[in-house]
Amino acid sequence: MNKKILFIQPTIYDDEGKLLKKRKLYFVGLAHPLLSALLPEGWSSEICLEVIEDIPWDTDCDVIGIGGVGHAARRAKDIAVEFKKRGKIVFMGGPMVSLIPDVAKEYCDSVMIGDSEKTIIELCKDIENNSLKPFYNSPLDTLSFPRPRYDLVLGKRIGHFLPVQAGRGCTNTCKFCTIACLFKGKYIRRTIDEVIRDIKYIKELGFKEFLLVDDNIVSDPEYMFELCRQIKPLKMRWMSQCAIQIADNEKLLKAVAESGCYVLSFGLESIVKEAMKEINKNWADPNDYVRIIKKVNDAGIEVASEMIIGLDTDTKESLDATIEFVKKSNIIAPKFYCLTPIPGTILNKEMNERGSIVDHNILEYRPSKSVNNTPNFTADEVTEQYWRVYKELYTIKAILRRTIFNKRMLKHPFRTLFFFGINMIYRKDIKRKVAPNIF
Repeated sequence: MNKKILFIQPTIYDDEGKLLKKRKLYFVGLAHPLLSALLPEGWSSEICLEVIEDIPWDTDCDVIGIGGVGHAARRAKDIAVEFKKRGKIVFMGGPMVSLIPDVAKEYCDSVMIGDSEKTIIELCKDIENNSLKPFYNSPLDTLSFPRPRYDLVLGKRIGHFLPVQAGRGCTNTCKFCTIACLFKGKYIRRTIDEVIRDIKYIKELGFKEFLLVDDNIVSDPEYMFELCRQIKPLKMRWMSQCAIQIADNEKLLKAVAESGCYVLSFGLESIVKEAMKEINKNWADPNDYVRIIKKVNDAGIEVASEMIIGLDTDTKESLDATIEFVKKSNIIAPKFYCLTPIPGTILNKEMNERGSIVDHNILEYRPSKSVNNTPNFTADEVTEQYWRVYKELYTIKAILRRTIFNKRMLKHPFRTLFFFGINMIYRKDIKRKVAPNIF
């Protein structure tokens, strides 16, 4: 039996309901190349990256697999409905879908909850036997998978790096985080041999960089130290995200930098200490942010950041202070999200209990739209503050100051131009009122 799956990474709608399209997709998700490598004998696949290409509605693929990432939930639903009309078998998966499986199931034939390594094989076998189940859920205790099918995205308009995963999950349990909700403080990892195998393959394909897509690379410091030791001889540049604790593990920070890491993204969330306690992230002290960022910069690594707008402690004054903090702290690519009470998270439960959520249509949830009132702002006012912060931080002057006119950055001309370009892409998105993202 020969069957084929079309995996779709959906784009998003802008505020006018138009599909967001881009000339280039810098970040290619790992899920679909990985699932393609796991398909049983007799199965093949294609991958569609909708932000840079059109969906082949008349595809000869028998099955449609849609990655329902949070901000593209509505688009994922619309795609599923259309392919169902065309008589295709449709399944959905991803973190957002895993937290709202009953909602997702209304629009597709089957939902993959959580880890997909085992479930994709089960799903394919059940399709062969005409016994497809509505839900598949096979959590992993260990993490191991074959070399992802990167060949399926080569030739598309993608960036200069490919994704690699070393571990999955996070030991922290922040109230708003989908990863914390799904993994509940658990962290599982692959063997270092597997990870190095994938990095070497990316290098063989002609790429000089990779993105380590782990949720928090310092979840297991000793493992990370050894991984860095083995990455170093490969002479590859890489990026990732992690908790700010890395700054005070000097041995690990040095190893990460020397192995080729040139940018780390930190979830700083807020500069208000009470806010960090509110979201169960009080292990991070905002009063220490400036020191931490400088320490990481001094190690030769640039700092990107993610922060939240719409916390209970937010005021116009605290957001003004946030703007000044970002300007002065050498954060190379600041990003913001409206606080979103994703169903299944602790945050969602607490907000429902106090009645602060004003919009329960989770398919419309996106990082640029607040759906909850705060003590100091209505939901609409939170959204207004979100765009105000972005506009002030992405003026031409602000962009030039943290890139072209940054003395530290001038030591790395390619890096400078790369981040200048990213900042200009973000600025363009902000002017369109689209949440900035190169992904």
